[in-house]
Amino acid sequence: MATKKTKEPANSSKLFTPFQLGPVTLRNRIIRSAAFENMARANAPTKELQDYHVSVARGGVGMTTVAYCAVDLSGVSFDGQLYVRPEIVPDMKKMTDAIHAEGAKASIQLGHCGNMTHFYTCHCMPVSADTWFNLYSPTIHRRLKVAEIKNLVKKFGEAVDWARECGFDCVEIHAGHAYLISQFIAPRTNHRHDEYGGSFENRVRFMNEVLDEVMAHAGNDMAVVVKTNMWDDCWKGVSIEEGIQVAKEIAKHNVHGIVLSGGTVSRSPMTILGGAMPYKTLAHYMNMKSFWWLKAALNIPGVHQIMLPTQPFKELYFMDKAKLFQKALKDTNVPLIYVGGVQSGDNCQQIIDEGFELFQIAHVLIKDPDFVKHVQENPHYHAGCGRSNYCVGRMYTLDMKCHECVERDGEKISPRIQREIAELEANAKKSVEQQKAGK
Repeated sequence: MATKKTKEPANSSKLFTPFQLGPVTLRNRIIRSAAFENMARANAPTKELQDYHVSVARGGVGMTTVAYCAVDLSGVSFDGQLYVRPEIVPDMKKMTDAIHAEGAKASIQLGHCGNMTHFYTCHCMPVSADTWFNLYSPTIHRRLKVAEIKNLVKKFGEAVDWARECGFDCVEIHAGHAYLISQFIAPRTNHRHDEYGGSFENRVRFMNEVLDEVMAHAGNDMAVVVKTNMWDDCWKGVSIEEGIQVAKEIAKHNVHGIVLSGGTVSRSPMTILGGAMPYKTLAHYMNMKSFWWLKAALNIPGVHQIMLPTQPFKELYFMDKAKLFQKALKDTNVPLIYVGGVQSGDNCQQIIDEGFELFQIAHVLIKDPDFVKHVQENPHYHAGCGRSNYCVGRMYTLDMKCHECVERDGEKISPRIQREIAELEANAKKSVEQQKAGK
């Protein structure tokens, strides 16, 4: 259970002081990260999506980020994602107005999934930096032509104008996690021999062109942050050393912040999310039509660990690598935004003490949208998130929701899944205790 409020005085930490993110003033240093909600329907916003972000804004964050909005229909992975189009502007504007009414700023993550989709979702053959077969979709995808690349660059710029019309204060460009921009950057997925492949300079060309276009459209009234991978954590992926080079390229565009993440959705998802993959939960909720083969594989002992490897949970699990980037980019003057493994007010304060001006959170806000208010009232508040990652196991099929919220709302969870939750939460607790004991 979450720690109860205490009568300690309101938190006066730097954590709760305003921050100037480019042209946008945030009321504090805490941002709701672009964790996939799966609350859109037919790629359009819903009241459910609005209500969730409004609850987070009411709970005290400085800014909340609406997750993954494709700049084009070809870049959509799921029905529960948004994509840029005029028809949904009125409903998006209602959402940003409601967020602003709670005192928070509104951001939206813009991206393109590349080969992480299917024909029946994006209504075309999936595209990527190169032609190949993506086992994890699974789908054949084709190489983008240069003219198509140039067109997608323009789409990113137009998406910024669209976001402004929707009332957003900030855009977050997704350049990590093995989506399209990072498919160009990583040697594993880019085997081109033209100006977009081969050398590091060529592999980051698409990203650089996108950021040039985005910054031109952002002008003086939109903040721009970029999510990048510190490393891909997979074979032939981006290394820490190359990840630092990528971050330096991003900084050259005078963006207003860089979000430091890591891992890939297809090869190392728990590097991104932290801790154990809830295999039984994932298989239970998984859509048979879309992922029949993966659902079957997850029920074969040993196979699931090879396909989607798990790892012990660690609070602030990206901190050690983020500090390497902090040191390497100290002369760029671009704020680095920490993300990963925040569980408590003590974690929040540690991030500030380590010199990061801003940070993003998601897991704790799924369980407790009022997390930020609780930390302001009690600096040692712990959200009580057990890190079973049940929310991850269901969010690609249903909506993103904590198992405690599911049970509270009267939805039944099978005994098999309840046993998995209990086991994974016990393992996560043991892992944290061992780390704190120095083992």
